[in-house]
Amino acid sequence: MADFQRWAPEARKHFKQGPGLWVKLRLDPWLLMLLLVIMSLGLVVLYSGSGSSEASVYKQLVRYSLALLGMVIITQINLRNVQRWIPLLYVAGLLLLVAVLLFGVGVKGAQRWLAIPGLPRFQPSEIMKLVVPLTVSWYLASRPRPPHFIHVLVAVVLVALPVLLIAKQPDLGTALLIGSSGVFVIFFAGLLWRHLIAAIAIGAAGLPLLWMSMREYQKQRVITFLDPESDPLGAGWNIIQSKIAIGSGGINGKGWLQGTQSHLDFLPETRTDFIVAVLAEEFGLMGVCLLLFLYFLVLIRGLMIAGSASHPFDRMLAASLTLTFFVYVVVNIGMVSGLLPVVGVPLPLVSYGGTSAVTLMASLGLLMSIHARRPQRT
Repeated sequence: MADFQRWAPEARKHFKQGPGLWVKLRLDPWLLMLLLVIMSLGLVVLYSGSGSSEASVYKQLVRYSLALLGMVIITQINLRNVQRWIPLLYVAGLLLLVAVLLFGVGVKGAQRWLAIPGLPRFQPSEIMKLVVPLTVSWYLASRPRPPHFIHVLVAVVLVALPVLLIAKQPDLGTALLIGSSGVFVIFFAGLLWRHLIAAIAIGAAGLPLLWMSMREYQKQRVITFLDPESDPLGAGWNIIQSKIAIGSGGINGKGWLQGTQSHLDFLPETRTDFIVAVLAEEFGLMGVCLLLFLYFLVLIRGLMIAGSASHPFDRMLAASLTLTFFVYVVVNIGMVSGLLPVVGVPLPLVSYGGTSAVTLMASLGLLMSIHARRPQRT
């Protein structure tokens, strides 16, 4: 009892000081906890999807560690101090995208990478996932709200330029994500309903032009999405096998490492684009619902951070980054389940790969930076 009485004051002092660490690092513990749980679940599914490859799990763990480090570094940045550099970042990003089209490195028919002597090969389009919402938020934050038509038009051009350059590579998945991030900023700036309806009408009218500008394999993806059974052993194979894996998992799944579609090599890209089909087959509907619930909590937390921001720039940027994260989830699960065409969008913090993980964690680092500098209630 005496030992407890000596220990209790020290324990209370320790716990009182505990929250100071989060404040000092400017991290949001709730958001960080959710991200760590999602990454842990992703590593479990990746181990099975990669054929019990410990090397794949180790590499992904290293990438997650680097992504977390990058998130902590970005969280320390005060966006108020870097706003004046945002236009330069945007122009530099556009120049890099043009350089990709002129001098980029091609892999499997896609020219998306840039190789600069002395630096590792990288994708400038990944940088624009952050630069575009930053730029549109910077532009609209100093304009009246709701924005005038001319301001909306300028914002649309700011979004359209990188989207068109990225679609030319071609990389429709990244173009979709970047376009979505910019559109979300415009929407949260207070876009008038008549402008929104006009934009939807113009977009619908431009669909024939979009179809004519698409490459043959992209058209085939749309046709396969509409009728995968038209070519079950060819273009429709991936979607058919994915839906078989998802359906065969039932409610509770077949059990970890017991999936037949993935382990017998019927299911393609089990580590990357179609990893959620591995989750559904082995952990069933319950496993998928758990993952979706975690994503939903991230969405709610991000919108809470956006709602608590005092500056229009912070508010629009936080909302855009949060909803873009959610677009990753919707597009990936939609294409794997046959509800959307296949466009090559990874499942956030679950699919194998480092580039998307670093970009996502960087965007969440911006969210935490906004949250750390919100007005404090007294």
